[in-house]
Amino acid sequence: MKRQLLLGDEAIALGALHAGLSGVYAYPGTPSTEITEFIQGSALAKERGVHCRWSTNEKTAMEAALGMSFMGKRALVCMKHVGLNVCADPFVNSGMTGVNGGLVVLVADDPSMHSSQDEQDSRFYGKFAMVPTLEPSNQQEAYDMMAFAFDYSERVCLPVLMRVTTRMAHSRAVVECADVARQQNDLNYNAEAKNWVLLPANARRRNDKVTAQQAELEGDAANSAYNIYIEGQDKSMGIIASGIGFNYVNECFPGGSPYPILKISQYPIPKKLVKRLCSECSSVLVVEEGQPFIEDMLRGLLDDKKIKGKMTGELPRTGELTPDLVKQALSNLSPLTSHLSPLEESFAPCEDVVPRPPALCQGCGHRDVYAALNEVLKEYDNPRVFGDIGCYTLGFLPPFRAIHSCVDMGASITMAKGAADAGQWPAVAVIGDSTFTHSGMTGLLDAINENADITVIISDNLTTGMTGGQDSAGTNKFEAICRGLGLSDEHLRVVVPLPKNMPEITQAIRDEINYHGTSVIIPRRECMQTLQRHLKQKKAADK
Repeated sequence: MKRQLLLGDEAIALGALHAGLSGVYAYPGTPSTEITEFIQGSALAKERGVHCRWSTNEKTAMEAALGMSFMGKRALVCMKHVGLNVCADPFVNSGMTGVNGGLVVLVADDPSMHSSQDEQDSRFYGKFAMVPTLEPSNQQEAYDMMAFAFDYSERVCLPVLMRVTTRMAHSRAVVECADVARQQNDLNYNAEAKNWVLLPANARRRNDKVTAQQAELEGDAANSAYNIYIEGQDKSMGIIASGIGFNYVNECFPGGSPYPILKISQYPIPKKLVKRLCSECSSVLVVEEGQPFIEDMLRGLLDDKKIKGKMTGELPRTGELTPDLVKQALSNLSPLTSHLSPLEESFAPCEDVVPRPPALCQGCGHRDVYAALNEVLKEYDNPRVFGDIGCYTLGFLPPFRAIHSCVDMGASITMAKGAADAGQWPAVAVIGDSTFTHSGMTGLLDAINENADITVIISDNLTTGMTGGQDSAGTNKFEAICRGLGLSDEHLRVVVPLPKNMPEITQAIRDEINYHGTSVIIPRRECMQTLQRHLKQKKAADK
């Protein structure tokens, strides 16, 4: 064994490689991005030919990984929580098909919405799809669980959902790693069509089998090395802690908890262990990151008055869990506060420092796009601009205040079309290059098919900028894509967003708004961050 200092994401990636991974499939999304990036930079992955190119979106990633599993190889799919919504169709159906080679679906939830639209808890998807779910409590478990997850996936012939949260993904710890990696699976042809062709007759049979498997999965969870019952002398309170919440409880009791603790890191919930804890203790505090997933289910099993947590106000329903919040909840529920170790107080904000909101980078091409768009839209009554997911969403903030909506990946074009269908004019959609190929193309096809009265701006900075500059699937292909969808060359314009080109850009926007049909403008200029990176690389290469 050797010791390495790793992010949670890096521990997951290394664990997957050491477990015999053949392919990782992902679309960049914080806080999951570093998993694929680690594999892309791994000498072992290169030596073994591990697939590690970015996918166009999470749905294509999930389906490609399912194809690799069909051939008997081990595959990993990575995404953030809202990405699981995008691939919900193949993910849920993968529970019906089952797997051949091990398949792990890694989802990174984002409590407090550091870079997300909501605080979704992906454990609900695992329960809904009836597949086993894992939730590591620290980086060592994140590493160890990958080998277990692939082995378990192949044993029960189901995909395994692994859920982490932002703090787990982006914090570091020392991890003991294996010196030798398991070999990749050989191709095998054990995947039977009767399981993988979800005609109703096959799907009904599989549904019966997977439903019947739930008792086995629950039994496995009750006996799992990752679900631990820790004895405690003081039975006035018991604690159920999941994932990183278990770490926070331990921080409150460095000498050991006086209360019994049930650590849950493998689902379905081990009802046998839960009932034991609740039968022994007068009250039970549930400490979990995200929504009250465990707590809500316990209320159907046990006396509601015993269960404390997010639904009863001891812990907040929104935002990230912290050791201080856990300490406060424990102190409020038990008079034995002397057991609690002192924790450092959270840093209070300095009143002399003015808050600095996020902003588009100086020199960013999106700035010139919004400046031109705002200039033109002054000429119209009640214009509406529908935005999308990316760094250009910051156009909502001062100084531009340029967009009126941002809901989900690809929604800008379809919302603009719907607004135009309702009679709105002008209706403008602003979408980034990576988001366009992720889920904007189908919306543009709808608009073109009806010649909807909208103007679409595909702001192309030649990369996936918001998540750090990963490759964009459509680079140098956007004109061809738009033509292929049926857009006429007459209303397909390409401009370079620079201050000196402002007259050309504003005239292009004005012309296409005044054309009562579907038109596309592509402002194209490289992201300032990747440009600086490329210039440094070129300078280093020239030395």
